[in-house]
Amino acid sequence: MQARLKAARNVIGAFAGEGPLYPPSDVVDAFEDADEILDEHAEILLGEPLPDTPSCIMVTLPTEAATDIELVRGFAKSGMNLARINCAHDDETVWKQMIDNVHTVAEEVGREIRVSMDLAGPKVRTGEIAPGAEVGRARVTRDETGKVLTPAKLWITAHGSEPVPAPESLPGRPALPIEVTPEWFDKLEIGSVINVPDTRGSRRAFTVTRVFDGAVLAEGPQKAYISNGTLLEHNYDRSRVYGIPAVVQRINLKVGDRLILTDEELTYDPSLGSGRTPRISCTLPQAVDAIKVGHRVLFDDGAIAAVCIDKTSTADGHNDVELEVTHARPQGVNLAAYKGINLPDSELPLPSLTEEDLQHLRFVVKYADIAAISFIRNVADVEYLLQALADIGDPVAVERLGLVLKIETIPGYEGLAQILLTGMRHENFGIMIARGDLAVELGFDRMAEVPQLIMALAEAAHVPTILATQVLENMAKNGLPSRAEITDAAMALRAECVMLNKGPHINDAIKVLTEMSRKLGASQRKSRLLLRKVKSWEE
Repeated sequence: MQARLKAARNVIGAFAGEGPLYPPSDVVDAFEDADEILDEHAEILLGEPLPDTPSCIMVTLPTEAATDIELVRGFAKSGMNLARINCAHDDETVWKQMIDNVHTVAEEVGREIRVSMDLAGPKVRTGEIAPGAEVGRARVTRDETGKVLTPAKLWITAHGSEPVPAPESLPGRPALPIEVTPEWFDKLEIGSVINVPDTRGSRRAFTVTRVFDGAVLAEGPQKAYISNGTLLEHNYDRSRVYGIPAVVQRINLKVGDRLILTDEELTYDPSLGSGRTPRISCTLPQAVDAIKVGHRVLFDDGAIAAVCIDKTSTADGHNDVELEVTHARPQGVNLAAYKGINLPDSELPLPSLTEEDLQHLRFVVKYADIAAISFIRNVADVEYLLQALADIGDPVAVERLGLVLKIETIPGYEGLAQILLTGMRHENFGIMIARGDLAVELGFDRMAEVPQLIMALAEAAHVPTILATQVLENMAKNGLPSRAEITDAAMALRAECVMLNKGPHINDAIKVLTEMSRKLGASQRKSRLLLRKVKSWEE
């Protein structure tokens, strides 16, 4: 920062006809020294990147990483530098298995792979919505003329036995899993005809076409609606159907619709609410108390935006916030239970760590290399975290632990300078730019500049950054990157570390990002172009 100010002073002096106030060599040396300090801090926090790749790659581990070491081995061989565990999922037993697998494959590939664990922080979500009917559909597929291409399928297992999943390779629509009595199941064989009374009053027939270990596959030429308790018949013998889960009910909301959010603990049933304003609960009652008239309320990662138009108290002392939907798709958005709620205008009276987070923090200190902390809004949140670490009573382990603060809220962004200064009291320190939550709170139009501003301020403080959310997401999920996400990944590689989420093609995404880092390392340094020689333009 001082070097930039000195350089600016020299330029202004030159316009005024003055000589340089500061020696140019001091300015150049200061930039080089700053780069070296940032690189040193990044290596302390994140570990050493691969040769000629200035940015590290962090990969989110799925649950399967606890039992499938080949999965973790593939990540490591593709170029993973850090493994991320999300503490919002699974438990300490599964996390320990993941960590053990990471350490095993790190020894095999001959380099360190660090483990970062995300603490969830307080989550504001929609409350419970009553489940619907316990009914399922077995569906055919048809061509444009209506001809059946693939039959409807039933995946039948014995009630009370160990679940047997249906093969993913079955053509057409997924098979409807149902359970029947063990005695009735044992009589099924290839060619057995099963008569099914459809819930709409129609009769359907399915024929067993394949027999598996613990399951049979039956196929029929027509779709069928089947509910729990339906009586199936085969050779004059009957069995009731079990195991069909209830339909997940949702609330369809369009622009202009009203919704009541309450701090009362209740279960909303959409089937009983025709003509009435839906009234749903919130998992954190304090959040409802913090909402004021005019405040924005965002649901499901911003898919639904609403504004508070009224706030009232019920006869039994609960707070109700009436919302009007201001943004949704033209056909409406279906809001389900336990979907995220963002309150960008409301000040929540909550600590950044829940009681569950404090318990998990002890595990993280003991077994992980980095603790990533969500919901950081201000200096008080950082001080609360530092005190929680001190209270663990293991100063050696705490000092070794890397600390990453996730910048994902409007207060966190606006108070970033003080958050950085407070966080730097912990020597092994960095920040994560959580673009997903930031986009929801700030608005998508501001995401063109905000991540770069955060990186610039962190660079001035010599604090390493991790950039997260949807980097090469299309490639990780579908195997082929979109045109835009390649240039987005290039911008992401200005950070000291880039985080990738899960997907069936994640190894390909790791390899592409590694190669991009290797190439861009010679042409860009943070936001500065290095003006390397362009071989493509040589004659």
